[in-house]
Amino acid sequence: MTNRLGDMRRTHNCNALGAAEVGSEVVLMGWVQRRRDHGGVIFIDLRDREGLTQVVFNPEYNAAVHEKAHVIRSEYVLAVRGRVEHRPEGMANPDLTTGEIELMVDELKILNTAKTPPFLIEDDIDVNENIRLQHRHIDLRRPKLQKNIIMRHKAGAAIRNYLNNQGFLDIETPFLTRSTPEGARDFLVPSRLNPGSFYALPQSPQLFKQLLMVSGFDRYYQIVRCFRDEDLRADRQPEFTQIDLEMSFVGEDDVMAVAEGLVAAVFGDFGQPVSLPFERMTYAEAIDRYGLDKPDIRFDLELGDITDIVTNSGFKVFADTVKKGGIVKALNAKGCTGFTRKEIDDFTAFVAVYRARGLAWIRVKEDEWQSPITKFFTEEEKRAMAERLDMKPGDLVFFCADQPVVVNESLGHLRNHLGRKLGLIDDSIFRFLWVTDFPLLEYDENEKRYQALHHPFTSPAEEDYEKLDTDPLHIRSRAYDLVLNGSEIGGGSIRIHQKELQVRVLKALGMSPEEYEGKFGFLLSALESGAPPHGGLAFGFDRLMTILCGCASIREVIPFPKTQKGACVLTEAPSPAGKAQLDELGLRVRITE
Repeated sequence: MTNRLGDMRRTHNCNALGAAEVGSEVVLMGWVQRRRDHGGVIFIDLRDREGLTQVVFNPEYNAAVHEKAHVIRSEYVLAVRGRVEHRPEGMANPDLTTGEIELMVDELKILNTAKTPPFLIEDDIDVNENIRLQHRHIDLRRPKLQKNIIMRHKAGAAIRNYLNNQGFLDIETPFLTRSTPEGARDFLVPSRLNPGSFYALPQSPQLFKQLLMVSGFDRYYQIVRCFRDEDLRADRQPEFTQIDLEMSFVGEDDVMAVAEGLVAAVFGDFGQPVSLPFERMTYAEAIDRYGLDKPDIRFDLELGDITDIVTNSGFKVFADTVKKGGIVKALNAKGCTGFTRKEIDDFTAFVAVYRARGLAWIRVKEDEWQSPITKFFTEEEKRAMAERLDMKPGDLVFFCADQPVVVNESLGHLRNHLGRKLGLIDDSIFRFLWVTDFPLLEYDENEKRYQALHHPFTSPAEEDYEKLDTDPLHIRSRAYDLVLNGSEIGGGSIRIHQKELQVRVLKALGMSPEEYEGKFGFLLSALESGAPPHGGLAFGFDRLMTILCGCASIREVIPFPKTQKGACVLTEAPSPAGKAQLDELGLRVRITE
């Protein structure tokens, strides 16, 4: 083995050779994907990030090199020099770009050996994810993951190219800043030079990009790292990447047009043309029809509100819910009377995750409705429900009665679940949707106060200003989310650019003058310095790439992701700090249950 290349320099990657190079002398370098010994002739599939080339050690061609090749094993790192030749007749591999040729080796350098890997370097492997993440440097050698990371690079290049051509400036903002409330916990960083004080890692560059608009930079963007200390799911990471942009002197349509052009540029680069402009739907309509503010509009099942029909019905579960301020909605699973009672019970357990206390149902037969609840409805109520919900023979209708948020979330997620189960979703289709006119505020029952649905710097609709003091929950915002196939991939708003209005919103959120001046005094001062009207948007880059790459989890498109417990099993982070480090920071660690 040698660790020196000597005079060998790579001439081609392992996916570049074809019939045109036959007879040429080339040098390839890479990893051993597999080794085969056929009657004394040794065949090696040599791999780099671009692909594979078959290299051949034949004793009749070069006996000395052939003898040296006997020690080669999987994942050894090789440099080979040789002559490109056609494969023997009938031995071509049409599945490989290099399948017509092979490399007859004249010179071999074993640049490094390798231990037997903990799993095969192949795409279709059944390995525990924690094992893969523990050996991520090996996992990343798999072709599918390498393709994902390369696609991520190309998408980033397309984004920068598009925004540069639109007059945007790529401007960095700080990672060490102050803690501000943006909906999740901040990661705190203790300051050695300022004992007892802490920086916070930014949940987004929101305030800084607004300050850049006040500074006159007009159009800003970053592909930027953001941090949130929150409970994790498959589509969340404690550190994630945003495509962040902000524009001055704009309204909603201007920001949406730029965002649509950006998406079209990225998808177009990957052979996925999209139709512009994207569809639009208000928040109220999305909740009414689909139960969720990020509806998957690739299939047709919609919710029906029957609250008015069952207000005085004999079915007390429905009637009592309405009297307590709740609603009753239904989802018609068209043509699905074939579901068994066990499957229906499974659906009931499914919606229980979203706090639904039950799921009533009716099977529609040719001459009757089958259900324990049908006897409680009058013929008039049945006719009204049948018309409202388009109930036809062969349908199975699910009902949920509770407070609006529970009903909508439960049936909205059940709709998506049924869409998958019934094969109604075509994964080859990309359906984009703008959801607009979100409520500005929502009420937090635990905190007993109002919270911003997006963030505190979102502008209310001008015609709703007067409701800030009298009817906060019915104020519409100038916010907009971009939804793709049922996933929110981006969101933004027109910002508040006048101090007086910003203070009114902060007061509506229950902040005292001391609190909002302490947390946002620098922003309020900036708004008094001639702030232009401005707005922007942030895309979730990881989630966008997950959809583009056809993956189930964002961990498949992030080079070094964390587990669902926020740990990096490769580096064993987070880890305890040493006593000397803690002493420098003036900190002591106390573990609480």
